[in-house]
Amino acid sequence: MIADVKKTTEQKMQKTLEALKTDLGKVRTGRAHTGLLDHITVDYYGTPTPIPQVANVTLVDNRTIGVSPWEKKMAGAIEKAIRDADLGLNPSTVGELVRVPMPALTEERRKDLIKVVRHEGENARIAVRNVRRDSNSHLKDLLKQKKIAEDDERRAQDDVQKLTDRYIAEIDKLLQAKEADLMAI
Repeated sequence: MIADVKKTTEQKMQKTLEALKTDLGKVRTGRAHTGLLDHITVDYYGTPTPIPQVANVTLVDNRTIGVSPWEKKMAGAIEKAIRDADLGLNPSTVGELVRVPMPALTEERRKDLIKVVRHEGENARIAVRNVRRDSNSHLKDLLKQKKIAEDDERRAQDDVQKLTDRYIAEIDKLLQAKEADLMAI
């Protein structure tokens, strides 16, 4: 029973960490990365479809994304979808290739993005602490039902605390890396 609680706790904390990585990946730095266009949808025969499913998304250089539609007539729709996505991007079509240059970030915009990153990090920490609280209350319930001994419950709570500390340290490491990435010119 205790092993199940620990396993569930670690899985939930891992999911929180993965969600944070995904959220931080959406925060744009000055560099181009293909994941930036993953959530943008384009009208493909009446169906909203993510850009990577209708085109090949590549990096032309470290400040430009290239989008090569599989069907020539999709280039205009892809360009319009990127422009309308409110990411501050200004794509241009060159032949069949849609080029998406990354504008340089201003100092003020960088600071705003760091605030966003820190807020995401704090939300992740709160989520990890909530998982710890749920696990500890589950362990207390097992103790009340006399399914585990007091010593086992205490040891399990210590293990859950160690897990919590490890994941919060991991979150802090991710945040520091993202902040350094944002401040790099």
